[in-house]
Amino acid sequence: MSDAGLHHAEHNASDPWGRRVGVMVGLLGIALAVVTISSHRAHTAAVVRRTEANDEWAYYQAKKIREHTSEVAAMVTEAVGTDAARIAPARERLEAMAGKYKKDAEEIKGRAEERIAATHEAEHRALAFDLGEGFIELGLVVTSLYFLGRDRLFPIGGAVAAALGLALAAIGFAGGPLAARLAGFFID
Repeated sequence: MSDAGLHHAEHNASDPWGRRVGVMVGLLGIALAVVTISSHRAHTAAVVRRTEANDEWAYYQAKKIREHTSEVAAMVTEAVGTDAARIAPARERLEAMAGKYKKDAEEIKGRAEERIAATHEAEHRALAFDLGEGFIELGLVVTSLYFLGRDRLFPIGGAVAAALGLALAAIGFAGGPLAARLAGFFID
């Protein structure tokens, strides 16, 4: 064994607490990777849901424009026409089209509102993951300071920060009302 390897082995044997802290740092790194990926995926989901909602709202507006155009065309047909028998079928058809567009628009509006709700849910989860990620990073850095200062308070402080980060990440995984409350606390 080389002198450097022998020194390393002796150092590890003389500092069992350091070995535990090293394992803790490794585990925090793994947790950080999982939460970071989850955060990115939640942000992507929020963007996708927002885009879908925007598409639905654009489609809703198109249906409302068609509805209005059909209503105006029916009024113009009635106002311009002189033969009620010839105008009635066109007016009825235009009014039926306006009714269909109105019904379609209401269905589309419902889907758009569902997608907006899904967007908010994804944004709430992403915020919980972001906060969790920040506290896990803080825990990782504070814990790592043990290797510079050999003070046992560093891993303890790091564990507290990381535990808070893991709790926040768990809220992100759970989603639902708890994530919405957390987001409301930070956003509102």
